[in-house]
Amino acid sequence: MSEAVLERPAHLDDFLEVRDRLLHTARRIVGGESDAEDVVQDAWLRWDHTDRTVIRNVPAFLTSTTTRLSINAIQTAYVRHRGSPGEWPVERADRGADPAEQLERTEELRAALLVLVERLTPRECAAFVLREAFGYPHRQIGEALGLTETNTRQLVRRARTRLNEGRGKPAASNDRVRLLAAFLVVSRTGDPAALALLARG
Repeated sequence: MSEAVLERPAHLDDFLEVRDRLLHTARRIVGGESDAEDVVQDAWLRWDHTDRTVIRNVPAFLTSTTTRLSINAIQTAYVRHRGSPGEWPVERADRGADPAEQLERTEELRAALLVLVERLTPRECAAFVLREAFGYPHRQIGEALGLTETNTRQLVRRARTRLNEGRGKPAASNDRVRLLAAFLVVSRTGDPAALALLARG
């Protein structure tokens, strides 16, 4: 067998160097080992077909790609398993919780997120949720969204104003699913990246 056949492409080595980190990222978001493996395999296929000459930071690119693919996997699973076209997906039931209380919390979450999607831009929505629902400091939110701390404060303030105005437009079903999926990912992992990706479209 010739040496040319034995040589591995450089971009494969780049991928293998961060594969364990990508698996960890995917596992935190999708929850299962098998699903995480599938996500990382998809990330490799994306990387294999990417114009790598324009990528400056390979680990950052692959991590971002894996995060986005993981969120997409959750969204797809939610849509596939929901009971009816108008039903929202919910996270796995807490076996120790009162079913009536759990249903009430789910309905409250659905209603609250629906209002956000109807009245705020994706970036306003992400900033508001990270601040009000998860208590992230403005500086950390700004870092996640690519904004200064001052601009983040203004964004959150503007979001509050728009919510208080009560104006909005009907929200697309896909937008609602994406927001809820991102919300649940942040709840599970404590990582604001899911909502930051949502803000960037």
